[in-house]
Amino acid sequence: MSETPAFHATPVFPRGFHCASRNVGLKPAARDLTLFVSDVDAAAAAVFTRNHFPGAPVILGRETIGAGTGGTLRAIIANSKVSNVATGAPGVENARRMARAAAQEIGTTANRVLVSSTGVIGVPLPIEKIEAGVVGMAGDLQDDPMIGAEGIMTTDTHPKALSASVGDAIITWVAKGSGMIEPNMATMLSYIFTDAAIDAPTLDRLLRAAVKPTFNMLSVDTDTSTSDTCAILANGLAGAVDEAEFLAVLTAGCTRMTEILARDGEGAEHLLRVTVRGALDEAEAYTVAKSVLNSPLVKTMVHGADPNVGRLLMAVGKCFSCTIRPSTTDAWINGYQVVGKGERLAFDDAVVRETLSREVVDLEIALGVGDASARAFGCDLTKGYVEENAAYYSS
Repeated sequence: MSETPAFHATPVFPRGFHCASRNVGLKPAARDLTLFVSDVDAAAAAVFTRNHFPGAPVILGRETIGAGTGGTLRAIIANSKVSNVATGAPGVENARRMARAAAQEIGTTANRVLVSSTGVIGVPLPIEKIEAGVVGMAGDLQDDPMIGAEGIMTTDTHPKALSASVGDAIITWVAKGSGMIEPNMATMLSYIFTDAAIDAPTLDRLLRAAVKPTFNMLSVDTDTSTSDTCAILANGLAGAVDEAEFLAVLTAGCTRMTEILARDGEGAEHLLRVTVRGALDEAEAYTVAKSVLNSPLVKTMVHGADPNVGRLLMAVGKCFSCTIRPSTTDAWINGYQVVGKGERLAFDDAVVRETLSREVVDLEIALGVGDASARAFGCDLTKGYVEENAAYYSS
């Protein structure tokens, strides 16, 4: 099959999946609570943040989804505005109450419900509003994943969902994320739904394989959220699919969603992709790609459409743990070679500057010391990012 699947023009849910979202009073007016439901129990797997201060929903989620083995889910309930992080034992109990409320609404048990919360850290979760608000949501369930995406938005500028077919099955991705993004596990809040028949341990393996080169190579600002969760549910209603084909489509969709998230980085005006090839091994390729992507000077270079080659060399050269040889290092900006054997080449400044003004900017580094490669995804750094985050707690 093609490496890049044909994504559906309009996102749709796989068979047996539905969602609802509404405002329950956490935000002044916008949707702030979402419920995703499968008609039947679904095999499930998830990966969570590695941050040492995980939110209460992450603590509960690790219990709900067996680490490395997967589990069974009927639903996901997620709220925005308040993250339920740094809230101690009461926060964990509130997460359990949230699961119980969703379970009662759809007629299942709390251990079949995954809970997520996103928003401000250190604020007690208004659980009574959620418990009251979820009542009746089962009657609102419908088939547009964008409705569910709206309820989990924080600083996102738009809801994020996409879907693609694999054999007779469908895979649908729903996600949110705009800032505090360098996952080190998966991504902000990302939920994947499929009607393919795949058991939980296999789902866990496939999810981790898809996450590694995609969501885990995403960075808006180098900051790993306390709430990151990526979960996949498979209810089996479409029957079995080819595992290799499923993984290819799953990875392609995670790549596309990674790019969507990166482009919607807080204040961002450009999607930035950094490709490293010729590294000694995969770990070094990942390190160099992230170093270039995360450099504030590279990010501002892109924002200002300023082809400052020295910033690329600096970002590669500061990877002290990696095998870097100036005499074999080349670099390109949007396909134009600007470095050869560690030295700045003569190039048409105006032409390269014009390409940097485009929405998508590709930087490529060839290290010439091995065969490993990696790609990282991010965005430029703008005044809008500073303004968005200077008053986030107060807004």
